[in-house]
Amino acid sequence: MTSKGIENVNPQLFTKKTKREITSEEEDESVEDPIDEREIFDLLRDINDPEHPMSLEELNVVQITNIEVDDKKSSVKVFYTPTIPHCSMATLIGLSIKVCLLRSLPPRFKVEVNISPGSHASEEAVNKQLADKERVSAALENSNLLEVVNQCLVKSLE
Repeated sequence: MTSKGIENVNPQLFTKKTKREITSEEEDESVEDPIDEREIFDLLRDINDPEHPMSLEELNVVQITNIEVDDKKSSVKVFYTPTIPHCSMATLIGLSIKVCLLRSLPPRFKVEVNISPGSHASEEAVNKQLADKERVSAALENSNLLEVVNQCLVKSLE
């Protein structure tokens, strides 16, 4: 860690994708509009990184190619890539992604959030924590941790 407490002082930045235009069909409640990868990406792209004043999209932590959606089976799987292999914020980022999806998607969806394979030194431990409903629930009962998660989500849920 550096003297400021930031592990990755100069992260590589990536270009943001253009926002998707909402069509009249998407606003029409009578038209069935299955949830797809782009919709999930749009929910996650603006989540704030806990260490930097940038979004997860700008840091390439979330990518549309690392999202799997099966609307018929009500399942969403997201793989995210921390900016460095020893990122101490990896669990917090995963928790923020999971909370964003749980708050945004219909309750019928099973949400799975994992670190992209091979991208983090503690991948297995972080994935285990994020998959454990009781651990996630306990984390969200911690008011300090919940406040940090909510700060990460401020822009993404507006």
